[in-house]
Amino acid sequence: MASIYRSLTINISKEMMCYSDFPIPADYPNYMHHSKILKYFRMYAEHFKLLEYIRYQTLVKSVKQRPDYSRSGQWEVLTQSKDGQEERHVFDAVICCSGHYTYPHLPLKEFPGIETFEGKYFHSWDYKGPEDMQGKRVVVVGIGNSGGDIAVEGSRVAEQVYLSTRRGAWIVRQVSDNGLPLDMKYNTRFVHILFQLMPVSFLNWFGEGKVNAMYDHTMYAIKPNHRLFSQIPVFNDELPLKILSGSVVIKSNIKEIRGSTVEFEDDSVLEKVDVIVFATGYNYDFPFLPQNAMYKTGHRVGLYKHVFPPTLEHSTLAVVGFIHALGAIMPQAEMQARWVASVFKGTKKLPPTQTMIKSVEKDTKVIQKNFIVSKRTPLQVDFVDYMDDLAGEIGIRPSLLWLFFTDYALFKRLLWGPMTAYQYRVTGKGKWDGARKAIFTQFDRMYEPLKTRKVRKPALPPLYDTMV
Repeated sequence: MASIYRSLTINISKEMMCYSDFPIPADYPNYMHHSKILKYFRMYAEHFKLLEYIRYQTLVKSVKQRPDYSRSGQWEVLTQSKDGQEERHVFDAVICCSGHYTYPHLPLKEFPGIETFEGKYFHSWDYKGPEDMQGKRVVVVGIGNSGGDIAVEGSRVAEQVYLSTRRGAWIVRQVSDNGLPLDMKYNTRFVHILFQLMPVSFLNWFGEGKVNAMYDHTMYAIKPNHRLFSQIPVFNDELPLKILSGSVVIKSNIKEIRGSTVEFEDDSVLEKVDVIVFATGYNYDFPFLPQNAMYKTGHRVGLYKHVFPPTLEHSTLAVVGFIHALGAIMPQAEMQARWVASVFKGTKKLPPTQTMIKSVEKDTKVIQKNFIVSKRTPLQVDFVDYMDDLAGEIGIRPSLLWLFFTDYALFKRLLWGPMTAYQYRVTGKGKWDGARKAIFTQFDRMYEPLKTRKVRKPALPPLYDTMV
């Protein structure tokens, strides 16, 4: 299963991650601790009366096609309760929501001499807090979001933290201009349109200039070889300060380990290393599904629109949440689930197998062309394009042209404002009467948790007063 550490705070702001018909409470912080997210999920489940349908602490051992699958499309699911009792169930349809952060990738063969290491080493999946780093010399391997967080947190108690990276990374602040959450300012339809119209080379040049204006990535020894928009950046407001203060020292990739000594590819050597944390990512797998259920293409599992296996005889198996984009997984998974429900109910039909396979192969080529992909990161898509594509399948995509003539105030907020999920409850099946109000008040909910002290606004200068 997935694993989180005690201090984990999400790097997506609350308005951008909430479900489309259930805003997160206004007094919740914009970047929430994981305990707050759990409370929100519970509130959602209670509000929509979902808890009675959930069976907890149950392991799914296998999902197999029934003997009469060709006729019925049904699946047999074998489960195991916490006391070891097995039970077989028959379902008309199955949705797999296990994600892609469940199988830690620990490539020890890539680190010669690890078997001689005299200290303690573990994967970031096992990290819960910095207790084992107290007064120690620590090497964190990997500069992704987890590696950056662990390096920062460990540096508060460790003697010294070294952050080893093979490729470097673009590091972006979560707190944007004027203190706004980064995603609420830049994840908009207008910005997306600019990305469609302008050359990607210019966008990379411009974006890298803004990022380097905050801290020069070359000077900080973290500049990667890839361009800014070829891979999702690392979100970390504290890491540059830790580098500047010497609490975290950036190192190259590990070349060899000898006892408590670590040698890097630049031939520099660290002695008396006590702890190595491997923040080396995750593998993904679906061991409970039959082999013939999955279609492979490139580095990835080939799913039609990243949801449906294209080669099955019946559209009764779907994968939800197996996606990666510069945006929250929650609204993407919700959109996928809404589409899946319409397909399972028969109100929407999938195209023929060959058409789906061609679409899957086309998606693979697009991903390989536009993003840095590997066996562990094969899933990246454009957030706005993907959400609009699925919304079009369901018939819930808002028409900006129609709104321009019929509801100009809403049109402006959809074009210029953040790409919140409420947009997909404005029209079509599942329309929510509160969607328009939620869109108009999303910045009110963003400001609410910051109103913890009354501050008098400065008086305007006389000249400005006259001009107004």
